[in-house]
Amino acid sequence: MRALVQRSNGAKVTVDGEVVGKIGPGLVVLLGVTHEDTEKDATFLAQKIVNLRIFPGRDGEFDRSALEESKEILVVSQFTLYGRCKKGRRPDFNEAAKPEHAEKLYKFFVQKLRETGITVATGKFQAYMQVDLTNDGPVTLMLES
Repeated sequence: MRALVQRSNGAKVTVDGEVVGKIGPGLVVLLGVTHEDTEKDATFLAQKIVNLRIFPGRDGEFDRSALEESKEILVVSQFTLYGRCKKGRRPDFNEAAKPEHAEKLYKFFVQKLRETGITVATGKFQAYMQVDLTNDGPVTLMLES
């Protein structure tokens, strides 16, 4: 499982002209699932993300987590995180999980985040989405289970 995590001042996801998910300051998580991923991977990443110290403390250092700062999280499914571009000019998405498996783990991941008490918004699984965000820092990290 892969998560591209971006610290954001605010973000929203739009589908067919309608905002389906929106957050204030917090994290935008683009989540990719592969065939071998399990609920253990989703639990690990959810805990890692909410506790990741990437918000500034008093000294301006990365000392505070989303959980400590009561930040919001926007989760967007992103199968293209498993796109391979080694050969040719067209990405190969064979490493991305089939939709049935990916959606199950995506929903489980979101549930695990919500269990921490953090406000979580989402995109719409398998929809064509527009994601608008203001990257804060910018701070962008790739995490894998």
